[in-house]
Amino acid sequence: MDSEHGIQTGTLADVPQIIALMEEYWRIEGIAGFERARAAALLRHLLSQPHLGTVWAAREHGRVAGYLIAVLVFSFEYQGLVAEIDELFVSPQVRRDGIGTALLEVAEASLTARGCTCVQLQLSAGNDAARVFYHRRGYGARENYELLDKKLAAPSIGQSVHIT
Repeated sequence: MDSEHGIQTGTLADVPQIIALMEEYWRIEGIAGFERARAAALLRHLLSQPHLGTVWAAREHGRVAGYLIAVLVFSFEYQGLVAEIDELFVSPQVRRDGIGTALLEVAEASLTARGCTCVQLQLSAGNDAARVFYHRRGYGARENYELLDKKLAAPSIGQSVHIT
């Protein structure tokens, strides 16, 4: 735990506050399709399946002020577990207080201890502030590669996600 910023592994009790922040993050970033019930179900699923990843919550004055979600994948190229920072968000009211840095440091230390060999993340093309934040902390663009993706049919909220 980071005692200065109250950073701990997220719990099921944190879900409502994290979901509220997540909705704000998606709105600020212009990410379409936020569905509170689906996001809450997915967050509860992740919290109950630690082999999929980890959620950290930063608390200020008894409230969750920021969160970091890292998911795990096994990679032959990176010779082991790779973590992807799926989301890192700090409430705009408490930015510049070191919460984002503390979340990242706690996550990196925990992921290293867990055996991860690399941490990756995605940034929106226009998010220059985040790009500067990550570059200052040693992150950089992967040369000669670009991210491609393809949307697949999402399971319904009641349908469980199966990882075999």
